[in-house]
Amino acid sequence: MNDREHTRMESQGRCTLVGAGPGDPELLTLKAVRAIEAATVLLVDDLVNPEIVKLASPRARIVHVGKRGGCKSTPQAFIEKLMVMAAHEGENVVRLKGGDPFIFGRGGEEVEHLRAQGIAVEVVNGITAGLAAVTSLGVPLTHRDHAHGVVFVTGHAQPGAEGADWRALGAAVRDARLTLVVYMGVKGAAQIQQQLLEALPAHTPAAVVQRASLPQQRHALTTLGELQATIAAQGLGSPSVIVVGDVLRGVALAGQALPRARAA
Repeated sequence: MNDREHTRMESQGRCTLVGAGPGDPELLTLKAVRAIEAATVLLVDDLVNPEIVKLASPRARIVHVGKRGGCKSTPQAFIEKLMVMAAHEGENVVRLKGGDPFIFGRGGEEVEHLRAQGIAVEVVNGITAGLAAVTSLGVPLTHRDHAHGVVFVTGHAQPGAEGADWRALGAAVRDARLTLVVYMGVKGAAQIQQQLLEALPAHTPAAVVQRASLPQQRHALTTLGELQATIAAQGLGSPSVIVVGDVLRGVALAGQALPRARAA
């Protein structure tokens, strides 16, 4: 960055992408709280808990920019335009996102766009829903005996784009002993289940956690072979996280019994 570019960035506002976490305000980082309190403009996603928005200054301008899969959403290009305009007006802009900005939050796209416009941008991480979901069940994402790693994947592909290769992911879960965490996968759960079953046995433990960390949280423990049936029977919907893997066997040690697979 040359001196002219640096002077330009210092003379205007700035943007901070802040992860609001899974919903529980007490899971916010101290850095996130300070950024929210200092903002003069907040662009807030739909899934951000209103109690978190209340941390903003009463003088701050709050703009709700809904971003939810399967629902009417504010176009991404329009959100980026709002951030750029506010920064050029000298505002301290906070883009407040559910979970973490860099895990299925389009944070990478926004950082690239802002930097291309010569705007200073910072990212404050938040606890992602996949971690909060398994923690609420009393189990970890990784375990020396059950899971040597974790894969975060979205179940929602862009229109016209191919989705994840679920069979390949299932094989990786099996062969590398991984935990699979699927975001935005409830709508396509039947297809996900069908393809995972090409690589994983039907008795593989699975769980669905809706609204992780919030008082309204609901969850169901099941098996991969019963995943779609469980979602339908329990009436689970978005926002939910689907977890698949042997690490869920630890749920039994947390005082809950894993279901038995239904006979074929």
